[in-house]
Amino acid sequence: MTSDKVKQSNRKRRITKADDTSKRRRRKRCCRETSMKMIRSPPVMFPLQRLYMSCLDVFKGVGTVPSPSDDQKLRRILDGMMPEDFGLPRNLQFFDPENSVVVYTSIYQCHNFSLYILFLPENAVIPLHNHPGMTVFSKLLVGKVHIKAYDLINPPSLSQQKLACLKVDNVFTAPCNTCVLYPTSGGNIHAFTAVTPCMILDVVGPSYSKKDGRDCSYYKEIPYIVSSSCEETTIPEEEGKCYQWLEEIEKPKESEMDRIEYLGPQIIEVEA
Repeated sequence: MTSDKVKQSNRKRRITKADDTSKRRRRKRCCRETSMKMIRSPPVMFPLQRLYMSCLDVFKGVGTVPSPSDDQKLRRILDGMMPEDFGLPRNLQFFDPENSVVVYTSIYQCHNFSLYILFLPENAVIPLHNHPGMTVFSKLLVGKVHIKAYDLINPPSLSQQKLACLKVDNVFTAPCNTCVLYPTSGGNIHAFTAVTPCMILDVVGPSYSKKDGRDCSYYKEIPYIVSSSCEETTIPEEEGKCYQWLEEIEKPKESEMDRIEYLGPQIIEVEA
């Protein structure tokens, strides 16, 4: 092979090698660009969706109670929620002043938890009732409400009348912090009385279920009188504590509620 031909062959090899290198660089650059396009920042969640996603993490099912850190997580979200997050006005002009029936709407419900909003006209009452095996976060969105809540003394009495300790007896005005009750503490048996028209968001876990023994029971209060002749029902007096007998009753008429369709922002469901 002549020297000219050798030079020409070497030149072709260099050109081919340079072309291959250039192609590899273009492929790498193309891969990097493709990868960069595929990485997207997560969408900003609206408050109701954020609440729903947190509930998926917090409520683990029957027999569980949210951990202290999960408790705080939900409180932080609920404390910042407003009627506008559900497409609702603050003035509550949709209430009929001549109707004292409580109205509710179901935002979301599954086996592990439920989201409701309660609408109480002025002077409306939700009678004393319990939440068996359930944790409930209640956020007053609008208005002023009186809450009275009890916990049964442990172990509870086997008689029809059960001794209970008063945990809450206060008027709450929105905006205020979220109230939480637990299966055996925090005022699991409570009643609401609307001082003004009010709106309450309830997060309940697990959900009510007659089939699973989580039905609602109602109670009436009977004064607790310390009697030396009845030692088995007396308890040590503790400063600042108030006790009452609670007797289970048939479902009262005042507990009847009307349901309306939820028309606010919709939750985007995801797999738990």
